[in-house]
Amino acid sequence: MVVVHVLTHASKPHQAPGKVTIPGSRYHRVRKTVQTICVLIFILLPLFDIMRVDIPRQRFYFFGVELWISEFAILFLTMMFLWILIAAMAMIYGRFWCGYLCPQMIFSEAANTTENWITKRVNRTCSRSSDKTRWWISKAVVYIFGIPPSMFFAFVFVSYFVPPLDLFHRLMSFDIRTSGGILGAAVTAVTFFDFAFLRQRFCTAICPYGYLQNMLADKHTLLVHFHDPQHMCINCAKCVRACPMGIDIRKSSHQLECTHCAECVDACSSILGKMNRQTVIQYGWGDDSSNFVEEQKWYRRIGLRDGKRIVILVLLLIYATGLAIAIGLRKPVLVRIFPNRSELYTVAADGQIHNHFRLLASNRGHQQATVTLSVSGLPSATITGLDQNVVLAPGGSIEHQFDIASPVSGASLGINHITLHAQVTPTQPPLSFDENFIAPFEAPAKP
Repeated sequence: MVVVHVLTHASKPHQAPGKVTIPGSRYHRVRKTVQTICVLIFILLPLFDIMRVDIPRQRFYFFGVELWISEFAILFLTMMFLWILIAAMAMIYGRFWCGYLCPQMIFSEAANTTENWITKRVNRTCSRSSDKTRWWISKAVVYIFGIPPSMFFAFVFVSYFVPPLDLFHRLMSFDIRTSGGILGAAVTAVTFFDFAFLRQRFCTAICPYGYLQNMLADKHTLLVHFHDPQHMCINCAKCVRACPMGIDIRKSSHQLECTHCAECVDACSSILGKMNRQTVIQYGWGDDSSNFVEEQKWYRRIGLRDGKRIVILVLLLIYATGLAIAIGLRKPVLVRIFPNRSELYTVAADGQIHNHFRLLASNRGHQQATVTLSVSGLPSATITGLDQNVVLAPGGSIEHQFDIASPVSGASLGINHITLHAQVTPTQPPLSFDENFIAPFEAPAKP
């Protein structure tokens, strides 16, 4: 919201009521700055486990928290939060993701810019060669230049699913035998094909999010439209030449190819602004007819223009709050204790009564942990068959069988209520498990 608010209120122009943009705007500069930040975020997310799915270890990392695939509740809240966030962005700000944040669009535009730069240099250097020769030289240089970034961004993408260090070792050994190596090679090939041939065609022919955004849009969605009731357009067609998707925004505001990047707004304002005229291509909330409603309230200026948007943002806040609470209450070390009732009890040769239990412990943190068990409620009871301190490596899990033993004289007949305590170090509150210790239901017969 803040980004769009800054974009749409960069200065205080004289404009028609309800208009969102101004002549002389500089969306291109803002957009390229945002895209640069997005590329850095895309690279850093997997390296610092901010958001990554570790398929080999079945882990999901979300802002540094290591979630296990078995933690369904947190994963469900995370997926719902992200889904509602995507839907809210599309409903309120239209194709803002496509124009400003989408990696595919960023890399496609970078590939176009690189190809244009190479073509100009080749034409200047090989001016005496034929057009066909220069074309082939330009394409060859573009393809050669496209290999290193394809490998790099394929590495970053696969790092979202395979640990980056492990993937780096596979890359250095030219591994194309294991699943990780094959995946890396396949993604590199697809990325190169995208950079070299596909580019923006992916947005119009393959990407499902573009279709979803158009389905979620309504009369209050932010979009770019051509509005020229006073016939100030001089038909210079600079807006067409500036469009990365090659469309004419004057034909319709709802063309599927339009990503609302506002390059056409800059193009129009750069021409009409010099003539002291208002740009005829601008951002607006909904179709043209909805732009003539006088409004100055801040919540409408940032897109909260009806109850539907408020409801979806409330839902987004609810899921974000639930996710924050769930992560906050999550314990790094998961300890579970279960009784083994295949036998209610056994009596050892020394006359002690044994009850069998099972310990399951998983370390979901980033540092080594120690689990220490103790028992209360039965003064004479002891824990046998288990080390006093159970050590768990980061990401490790253990399963141990152990017994709680008590002499006959120390236990009541039948069921005895006990409490097992699990002390986890470092920095985790102690855990308690209420269990039952079963002794013989009848006193042993006297000899």
